[in-house]
Amino acid sequence: MTRAWSDVRGWRGLGTGLLWTAPWWLGFLLFLAIPMGVSLYISFCDYPLLQPPVYVGAANYEALAHDPVFHKVLANTILYAVLAIPLGTVVAVLLAVLLNQPLRGQGLFRTCLFVPTVVPLVGTALVWLWMLNPEYGLVNHALRAVGPVLEAINGVVAGLTGQPSAWLTDLAAGPKWLQAPGWAMAALVLISLWGLGSPVVIYLAGLQEIPQELYEAAMLDGASPIRRFWHVTLPGLSPVILFNVIVGLIGTWQIFALPYVLMRGEQGPERSTYFYTMYLFDNAFRYLKMGYASAMAWIQLLIILLLTGLVFLLSRRAVYYRGA
Repeated sequence: MTRAWSDVRGWRGLGTGLLWTAPWWLGFLLFLAIPMGVSLYISFCDYPLLQPPVYVGAANYEALAHDPVFHKVLANTILYAVLAIPLGTVVAVLLAVLLNQPLRGQGLFRTCLFVPTVVPLVGTALVWLWMLNPEYGLVNHALRAVGPVLEAINGVVAGLTGQPSAWLTDLAAGPKWLQAPGWAMAALVLISLWGLGSPVVIYLAGLQEIPQELYEAAMLDGASPIRRFWHVTLPGLSPVILFNVIVGLIGTWQIFALPYVLMRGEQGPERSTYFYTMYLFDNAFRYLKMGYASAMAWIQLLIILLLTGLVFLLSRRAVYYRGA
């Protein structure tokens, strides 16, 4: 009787625990596990969305391997990640170090840097559409103002190499940012710096955790500010840098809203700003090839997982944890 009562109490406790945790496991099942399972099945089907899915095996994955547009969007996304992540990391770390200095108006500067991150992406894209306008945009207006300086630099380049730099020539005249293939990618990388407020705040928090005793010891050893930054600040920030790099990696592989709005739903000049998620979206909702899009989604997940694991592997000797 005692054992039976104990079993009843055990089952009752299990039921109570499942009831209290129901919001989590029901949400996990309904909004993550089941949709992912359905997506995996659909990736092996020909599913035009308006008709029942037909199982076709690995045909979608084989078609992706021979799809030139898929190769193009894959290369574009890799190029964007290679340009945006290192540049954003360097700029964000330097800004965090500057904003960590005891200066007047420090709170105002921090607020101004963080405000753009709370602006919706569509609003940000519309602002940059105006700023990058080739005729009336603020960016080209500023470039034309310093055009004589850029032309003088181009003259020096022409004297050294025998011909002027086409890049500097376009820059002095004000390039057509969103209409030229080479400049469109550069424009998106430039816009990515607009949303550095969140990583800068995280870097500022990381800077507060670096013991001041390390800086004092470095100063007693005669280390210059640059050496203190290299040997104290960067190692102390390395776990935070790792975190932000991984978050940035995931974000760059899912970039969609900014190029989609900037290019008005098109593929950009010569498909130079046509990214992975944009092609996935077009296959799913423009071409109604849901099976093809699901296969792309699973490949995207595997790429992100592999790159994240690679970053963790490469960071073993570069990341320093306190007490490790």
